[in-house]
Amino acid sequence: MFDFSTFWQDKEIAVYFVLFLIGVMALVVLYRLMKDVFLTSRFFAIAALIVVLFLASYFLNDTDFFNNRGFDPIVLPWALLCFLGVLTIVDGMILFSYKRPLKIRRHLPRIFSLGDQNPIRITIENISSQIYGLTVVDELPPEFQKRDFEFSFKLKPFEEKEIVYEVNPKVRGEYRFGYVNVFLDSFLGILQRKYEHKFPMTLPVYPSLIQMKNFELKAFDMVTMDKGGVKRMRRIGHSYEFEQIKDYVKGDDYRSINWKATGRSGKLMVNQYEDERAQQVYCIIDKSRSMKMPFDGLSLMDYAVNSTLVISNIALKKHDRAGMMTFSDIIGSTVKADRKANQLNTILQTLYREKERNLEANYELLYRAVRNLISGRSLIFLFTNFESMYALERVLPLMRRINNQHLLVVVFFENSEIREYADDEVHTVEEIYHQTVAKRFIYEKEQIVSKLRQYGIQAILTKPEDLSMNSVNKYLELKSRGLI
Repeated sequence: MFDFSTFWQDKEIAVYFVLFLIGVMALVVLYRLMKDVFLTSRFFAIAALIVVLFLASYFLNDTDFFNNRGFDPIVLPWALLCFLGVLTIVDGMILFSYKRPLKIRRHLPRIFSLGDQNPIRITIENISSQIYGLTVVDELPPEFQKRDFEFSFKLKPFEEKEIVYEVNPKVRGEYRFGYVNVFLDSFLGILQRKYEHKFPMTLPVYPSLIQMKNFELKAFDMVTMDKGGVKRMRRIGHSYEFEQIKDYVKGDDYRSINWKATGRSGKLMVNQYEDERAQQVYCIIDKSRSMKMPFDGLSLMDYAVNSTLVISNIALKKHDRAGMMTFSDIIGSTVKADRKANQLNTILQTLYREKERNLEANYELLYRAVRNLISGRSLIFLFTNFESMYALERVLPLMRRINNQHLLVVVFFENSEIREYADDEVHTVEEIYHQTVAKRFIYEKEQIVSKLRQYGIQAILTKPEDLSMNSVNKYLELKSRGLI
């Protein structure tokens, strides 16, 4: 059995051990001093092998196998230690042979769109004659909660590589990007060099401009969309604004035939009318605690914010006047309906600053604000959320008063998770009970829609992800019917 008490009696072994500790300490000090140098797993694997060989050489030193051959077993670990030291030095010379071996550029959009996939591009160019293995770590804003975000690849001499990835911000505000960290290693793989692109950037996250542009294209596309897109509504009757006289085509309203023009030209001609312009369209957002409920990372208020921007943009493109208002226990920001050049930007900046509140909505205060601030008959989209018939009945008299003066559209949300649960298969009595409660909850939402329509109030019950599409469809429908 090995006696540890005799270990330090051998002076040669003690000297070797002290030298080994000094070498390890020197490497640690060098590692601390050179913050841009990191030891790889390959280095530690070789170092662990050397330690095992040092220990084994002590046990095998006095065996007949090595004594008869005149070979000292400790030579092998010392040779490997020297070899590791040479490799480390050579690898360091390779990695630091160029002061700036890479050219790094990060391309960000001017602003981020809330709830959309926003692309980010990082371009890395090798301006040296060395082949590098790269591990790229981009310091994302803490709001994304991505701790292991990295890319690994090889980069040949004078080669350029572009990394493209997407981020989906769920909260409005400023997002700060840190450094682009690149870890280089050579073909030896003993050391890694850290190369930083020190260019932090701060980007604001605004309501979804991407969604706004997409719905603008759909709303003005002359091709009929399918049920998954914006529907083009057939005009029922027409407004009083004459646009032009055109040839009759099948499907035109025969009541619009211009008989004088028909007699002069010898073919059927019809009067074409356009939608009335300069009508007021207001979006009112409830920012009380009932709108803080999250769906797919976004709160209900954020869905309403995105839809408000979409509707305002389309209304302005239709030559209407767009405005907005927010409320909870107090009246928040208000933008009076107008169609001036910077109206959309004013609405965008106002929506960017809005935050949810933790108190209940005050509809009495909303009614007084509508009477005092909104002059003339207007189309009002009210984005709110009712979870029960009792919640609706408390505010229904006030909504009826608003609807008497304006055209009110109440938009509230369907709980898609409860609907999915109500459609699942059940196997136990407890599951049947829970599913019955879920179906009752869904039925009560449908009753709220019926109750609103019973009093002549337009209502939209929608999934959060379909809010913008259904709101735009309703706006186009009401405008085509001449109800505004």
